[in-house]
Amino acid sequence: MGKLTAATAGPRSKWVTVAVWLIVAVVLTIALPNVKEYERNNAPNLKDNAPSVEASKLIAEQFPGEAGIPALIVWQRDSGLTEADYTVIQKLAGELAAQPLTALHDGIPLHMMPVQALQQMTSEDGTVFIQPLLFEEDTQTETLKENLLAIQDKTKQWTESNPFEAGVNENNTLTARISGPAGILVDATDLFKNADFVLLMATVILVLVLLLLIYRSPILAIIPLVGVGFAYVVTSPILGWMASKGWIVVDSQAIAIMTVLLFGAGTDYCLFFITRFRHELLHTEEHKTAIKKTFSGASGAIAMSGFTVVLALLALLAAHYGAYQRFAIPFSLSILIMCIASLTLVPAILAIIGRKAFVPFIPRTEQMERKHEAKTGKKHKKKDPEKQFGNRIGKLVITKPWTVVIVSTLLLGVLAIFSYGIPYKYDLLSSFPDDMPSREGFSQIAEAFEPGELAPLTLVIGDNNVADREKLRSDVAQAIEKFPQTGSVSEPQESKASADYAAYTIVLHTNPYELEAMEAVPQLRKTVEEVLLAHGVENAADQIWIGGQTAEQYDNMKTNQRDSSIIMPLVILLIMILLFVYLRSVWATLYLIATVLLSFLAALGLGWIILHYGLGVEAIQGAIPLYAFVFLIALGEDYNIFMVSSIWKKSREMPLSQAIKEGVSQTGSVITSAGLILAATFAVLASLPLQVLMQFGLITAIGVLLDTFIVRPFLVPAITKLVGERVFWPAKKARVRGH
Repeated sequence: MGKLTAATAGPRSKWVTVAVWLIVAVVLTIALPNVKEYERNNAPNLKDNAPSVEASKLIAEQFPGEAGIPALIVWQRDSGLTEADYTVIQKLAGELAAQPLTALHDGIPLHMMPVQALQQMTSEDGTVFIQPLLFEEDTQTETLKENLLAIQDKTKQWTESNPFEAGVNENNTLTARISGPAGILVDATDLFKNADFVLLMATVILVLVLLLLIYRSPILAIIPLVGVGFAYVVTSPILGWMASKGWIVVDSQAIAIMTVLLFGAGTDYCLFFITRFRHELLHTEEHKTAIKKTFSGASGAIAMSGFTVVLALLALLAAHYGAYQRFAIPFSLSILIMCIASLTLVPAILAIIGRKAFVPFIPRTEQMERKHEAKTGKKHKKKDPEKQFGNRIGKLVITKPWTVVIVSTLLLGVLAIFSYGIPYKYDLLSSFPDDMPSREGFSQIAEAFEPGELAPLTLVIGDNNVADREKLRSDVAQAIEKFPQTGSVSEPQESKASADYAAYTIVLHTNPYELEAMEAVPQLRKTVEEVLLAHGVENAADQIWIGGQTAEQYDNMKTNQRDSSIIMPLVILLIMILLFVYLRSVWATLYLIATVLLSFLAALGLGWIILHYGLGVEAIQGAIPLYAFVFLIALGEDYNIFMVSSIWKKSREMPLSQAIKEGVSQTGSVITSAGLILAATFAVLASLPLQVLMQFGLITAIGVLLDTFIVRPFLVPAITKLVGERVFWPAKKARVRGH
């Protein structure tokens, strides 16, 4: 630590350190591309061997007119569509046929059909008409957005008012909304792009205000933001360069959440160092010496905390689901760079500014305080340590450990009970605000047609070994029609590329993105398989392919369940290994892991109570538990490591009970401040209109607060007191390192 101090915060090296960070930030920004240039928001989440992906490939090969990204233009008028409305629809169809948009397949020739034919395709009440469009499978999101905007611009010239901007059910006017997978994808991208900027601004302002309230020093409030800012500026081009090489894939969602993580966790690391520096300044006149002591006392815990988070986030690389994998590198790299900044750049800045960083509340030694009082005539009011809140908590923990453990465990346990049986959903559409165009369009479709019209299933069978194909295909159609979830099914369509394949378009009578529809996919497969087996089809299970959004959502759900079963134990194992290597204690490793697991379940339970009973949410997004788990387990151990390392170090010089009391008291204020800042930054996500971010932000913020105010100050030190001297086993107390 002394060498590291001399290398980063010495008399000359402190200036060199700041200069190096500045040069690196400028060079990387100029020489490497920004990560936003390589954001890819339509990157696949499923692997190539996922059943729905294999089905999509087969459909593209055998039925090229059926494969792609559908967009549904939903035309609606309350009193019923007029002949003038149908004329607008036909003009748009004719314009798109005469001047096709990029990546747009040939559509239904509505412009060549009589109005009476269009009326037959309209809803029974005559108020809603769906105009389907199909874009190529690999069309980029930006291209989709440009095309959808072009469609809106073309329509304006044929209508008195823009139907895409007219309010739904407003003044009996013609309205149009673009829904379907293409509309949903474009809306999701727009929401995340807006979230990126809003999160950055809101997080910076929030952290600055909280730092000002905590330290009441404008200089000190800015220093952590400077460290986080440099880490962000350095991280962005590195991620952009990696993405340009094809080594990683990044999307706007990952970058948005990375911003929150960087400011929240990064500020915490800076707080740990600054608080220890302030403590040393109260006992050391020379601030250079105080910096060295701060390194000795805090750097090990900060480095260990950062490494714990980095390793936990890297565990996401074991995921099969693309969105999880895309989180791993940006999150872990940003935390690694932030940890380096908190141990180099921030100490260098503090070494340059010294005590003046704490203006107007400058920490002084007793001798310095007496000189200051003599000079100014103002007497400094000293706080009685015995009356400080942290000291009282420490005293309670060591005098009534059983009471503290029982009450804390009961409270967290009751909340954890609510985490069992939570219903989950896997569709992005329900996460949108009610006024998003794609969601408004879906609502109109669901009211006027079968909800499944939004995203029909395509089922393909292979029957190359069957003598009577017509009979087989007819029986399959009848079986599908009798299937409980079927709203309608088309006649079998034979592939033009190979007569061995036939396809059916299936419209479900339920929301194609809800769990009920997703669970119908394997049941439908089984139903069709029985028909194929009855006709003697060999390897019948391998001759069925089901494509479409519902089938994809089903695969998403199964992949999510697989990833959770792999990543959660992996994260626990990695953190257990790190804790044991750092603390050299079996007991401490076990109960530190157990407490954060209990805290995670309690956060999930309390989050569900608020979301369901308070906000009326029927189900939470299926990705939330894994996201929250990785963050809360890693960040929760951050606080435990910082406090327990203080107890370990003090236990070498005093009885364990006294070490626990002082450790709780000494780390109480900084961990409370850090926890409030981290929880507040995640709570910013809860203010966004996208429910998946709102739910993630709320549950993660709750978990951080539970760790900050229950697990860290009460449960962990109380368990340490009950375990006693055995807590150091197998290491001997005198050999246990505090940093």
